[in-house]
Amino acid sequence: MHDIKAIRENPDAFDAAMARRGLSGLSSQILDIDSARRALIAEAEEAKATQNKASKEVGAAKARGDEDEFQRLRSLVSESKANIARLNDEAKAKDAELTDFLARIPNVPAPDAPDGKDEDENVEVKTWGDVPSFDFEPKEHYELASVAASMDFETAAKISGSRFVLLSGGVARIHRALAQFMIDTHVDENGLTEVNPPVLVRDEAMYGTDKLPKFGEDSYRTEDDMWLVPTSEVPLTYIAAGHVIDESYLPRRYAAHTLCFRSEAGSAGRDTSGMLRQHQFEKVEMVSVTHPDESDAEQARMLGCAEGILEKLGVPYRTVDLCTGDIGFGARRTFDIEAWLPGQNAYREISSVSTTGDFQARRMNARFKPADGGKPEFVHTLNGSGLAVGRTLIAVLENGQNADGTVTLPDVLAPYLGGKLTLGQDGTLS
Repeated sequence: MHDIKAIRENPDAFDAAMARRGLSGLSSQILDIDSARRALIAEAEEAKATQNKASKEVGAAKARGDEDEFQRLRSLVSESKANIARLNDEAKAKDAELTDFLARIPNVPAPDAPDGKDEDENVEVKTWGDVPSFDFEPKEHYELASVAASMDFETAAKISGSRFVLLSGGVARIHRALAQFMIDTHVDENGLTEVNPPVLVRDEAMYGTDKLPKFGEDSYRTEDDMWLVPTSEVPLTYIAAGHVIDESYLPRRYAAHTLCFRSEAGSAGRDTSGMLRQHQFEKVEMVSVTHPDESDAEQARMLGCAEGILEKLGVPYRTVDLCTGDIGFGARRTFDIEAWLPGQNAYREISSVSTTGDFQARRMNARFKPADGGKPEFVHTLNGSGLAVGRTLIAVLENGQNADGTVTLPDVLAPYLGGKLTLGQDGTLS
């Protein structure tokens, strides 16, 4: 959510920031609604003053026997009450209009976020690992003999429809092992607090984390008005909602492994083969709640946590700084980590690490109390995948594939797989 006071005080700066996202003329629309709202409030206050004055004079007129003046003043009080009620209703309607308008405007990009129109203008800032060289034509994950035995799309479609998968045998165990490895690393080495949050949330949690109203169509809603989380960013971030946190309690760092659900309403026809883009998937999410002065450093730390998972797995990747035309709605700045997928001969996104500044905190009223006793301020919130489990599974399978269709798995998974690091052609581990 944007600070209306800041827009009033410097509309040109706001417009310049929005222009970097390809949006124009927003401040004039916002301020027109705001001016109308404030005018209605001022008129209601003036009418209230008139009513109060007339109310005081009614008794005096009655006491001196001035019936005409008494009746005039009574009528004036009655008219003022009705007028005040109307003005207050109109002001509330304008306030709701302003709030809804502001809620649909994306965050202001960070000054150091690169300018650009779309993903083609993202800036590569890092590469890690050597892209593997095969003496055979590498396959996509679902084409591997060892994977095909344990990755069943037809049965999943019979059960649930398209964009679902049924994992079994060795592939299911590798998927589970990856999630356990990720969460253990983040807790034991990166100092995050493990949380097992609800995956059904209320409107307030979705709104507070900027998923509503703009992205409602991309999520699933139950008949009793609950939402299946598109990511555990929602419940983890909303932990701070409505709180005034002592500064000494910051930063708060959380990690969760949960199911996630997305209807993918805006991505019809994209990545329909394999399990790259699914309606139901698992993710290990990282969320930090920080002091404003620490949010940039926290983003760098979180990025290192996510990159470290791929490095331990030996998966080559690159990190890109998203341009203003590609960063998400709620983000000020985002770094994407893209894993190398030999079957596609391309890097594909496996994590996004974003700082939202106080954008989410304003929506959910999350603040901290400065140590010096000053006025409470809004916290900053950050989120990042650490990592998407299914996509990591794809990367591990494709980078570890052998000519005979088997897969050699990363050594770091040995403790989670009973020491078995080969996925055989029949889908079993050995």
